[in-house]
Amino acid sequence: MQKTLEEIMSEGLTALGISLQKDKVELYFRYLEILLEWNKKFNLTAIVKPEEIIEKHFLDSIAPLPYIMKIKHDTLIDVGTGAGFPGVPLKIAFSGTEDSVDTNIVLLDSLKKRIQFLEHLITELKLVKIQPVHGRAEDYGKQQEYREKFDIAVSRAVSGLAVLSEYCLPFVKVGGIFIVYKGPNVNDELMEGEKAVRILGGTIAEIREFTLPGLEQSRNLIIILKTGPTPDKFPRKAGVPEKRPLS
Repeated sequence: MQKTLEEIMSEGLTALGISLQKDKVELYFRYLEILLEWNKKFNLTAIVKPEEIIEKHFLDSIAPLPYIMKIKHDTLIDVGTGAGFPGVPLKIAFSGTEDSVDTNIVLLDSLKKRIQFLEHLITELKLVKIQPVHGRAEDYGKQQEYREKFDIAVSRAVSGLAVLSEYCLPFVKVGGIFIVYKGPNVNDELMEGEKAVRILGGTIAEIREFTLPGLEQSRNLIIILKTGPTPDKFPRKAGVPEKRPLS
């Protein structure tokens, strides 16, 4: 018998060790409806099966929640958020736990259509203290208002670790963390990106592997601690980090 979407969500939350209030879980299903509706006009996600959106977007996004809830944090930035992943699922989860936190979240993305979607989504879900921002990480990472102002940076973007670190570590306060979402094979990326992380003021602190019901491959969270300030010359100009990754 095929599992219902509610069963997939429930089993996934259990596997991750996360317990959420029922009204917050229902927000994910409303998120799903809005995403699929907008996806007909705008290419927001290549994943369109509802069960896969729950598994590969919602549950994957909130996988670091048990870790995040153990550390003090007031601010979080999601760099290259796309259709809101992982920032929006994390926002819903933050407010849905017994020890709920009122984290201020910034969703940064370079495409205006995604920002328009996120503005609509946030209004529909009645979320507070979460702000979509239209712009590039290379530009905002240099701005005083954003540079080294966040306790946590997160990113599910597909770039390599060296590139993502140059985009994201400039936003993180010294003492804060950068969480990178990666697939099953991270060893090569770690070897290639470790020097870049150090140059940018970070230290790879931990690798957390997790699996979700229904998915064959495991996932990894790379936890990077911001141990020193990022040199002023980083991030480099738009396009340069991708063309010439730090090594």
